[in-house]
Amino acid sequence: MKVCIDGRAAKWYRGTGIGTYTYQLIKSLNNIDDINDYTLFMPKANKIPINLNTNLKINTIKDTGEKGFWNQVNIPNILDDVNADIYHIPQNGVGMPKKKSCKFVITLHDVIPLRMPETVGDRYLKIFNEEMKSIVSLCDGIITVSEFSKEDISNAFNFPKNKIYVTPLASEEIYKPLDKDFCKNNIEYLYNIQGNFILYIGGFSPRKNIIGLLEAFHKIIKTNNPNLKLIIGGTKGLSYKLYKNKVLELGIEDNVVFPGFIPLEHLPWFYNACEFFVYPSLYEGFGLPPLEAMACASPVIASNLTSIPEILGDSALLIDPRSQDELYNAMKTLLTNEDLKQDLILKGLKRNSLFNWDITAKETILAYKDICK
Repeated sequence: MKVCIDGRAAKWYRGTGIGTYTYQLIKSLNNIDDINDYTLFMPKANKIPINLNTNLKINTIKDTGEKGFWNQVNIPNILDDVNADIYHIPQNGVGMPKKKSCKFVITLHDVIPLRMPETVGDRYLKIFNEEMKSIVSLCDGIITVSEFSKEDISNAFNFPKNKIYVTPLASEEIYKPLDKDFCKNNIEYLYNIQGNFILYIGGFSPRKNIIGLLEAFHKIIKTNNPNLKLIIGGTKGLSYKLYKNKVLELGIEDNVVFPGFIPLEHLPWFYNACEFFVYPSLYEGFGLPPLEAMACASPVIASNLTSIPEILGDSALLIDPRSQDELYNAMKTLLTNEDLKQDLILKGLKRNSLFNWDITAKETILAYKDICK
């Protein structure tokens, strides 16, 4: 097969969900496949740090100077030139060309803009509402990341389930158990954060339920652990001011830290150093941070909604994120029950081992073949 992949996210958005997915998919295809030919469309002068085999090559596309997928990629003629069998757009199909000269497949991670439109940025919501139906209509297949998302996508777009392929994600190799004191020392030196802390890593969208986390943490501070900290890591999006004001309203500004975007190479320190990781999201197509935490031997409290139970199984404390009491009780339990913490650590390491990027790549190749037959 001659496969073309829009690889821009592997360079532009490394460290985010779509960026990690695109980078790791390319890396693993490079590792396991020396039969099929791949062309990676990348911005000018933006090469990914992978030593590509001879069956993978980069084809630079016109760089508009704007880091984003919002405009159509100028590639129809390039697709004609490479005589592709299939073209894969990993970022939910955004940027799909109108002219179709081969099979099209997109990775559609979720349909959050349809289910929780109030939690999505205006620009992406507009594109999703106005263009996603036509994007899906051009698809010969859809790749997604969980069985939950497969059902959701099929129901949302009346797309045949036998043409939706599930290829779960995985934690990256950088996430592994490290010495806790070493990690704490690095965090103190670089971020001036001292003492024990609970950790949240992820987006700042309202669907992540950070308000609910703050309210439950406030109760922990007032009743059990006055010196404990909560670190909320991630790019400070539009909702940041709301969360900062909530912290001030609750009077826990000395206990809550917003370090902003944490570089990829620093994330394992935070996962390893925390008392436990909390992920009370209301909706996820997959939810990668809990797996990253488990890979670092961190106990996890997570939501029991949408795809999260499918991914985490019994390796985390699953709670209804809409219940402040359930979240508070789970945090209180992990702060006092060392045996349970150790049990979750072992279960988490075992669960994480079931997910592997090479498996993701193999399942993706099988999807390509099925679509092209």
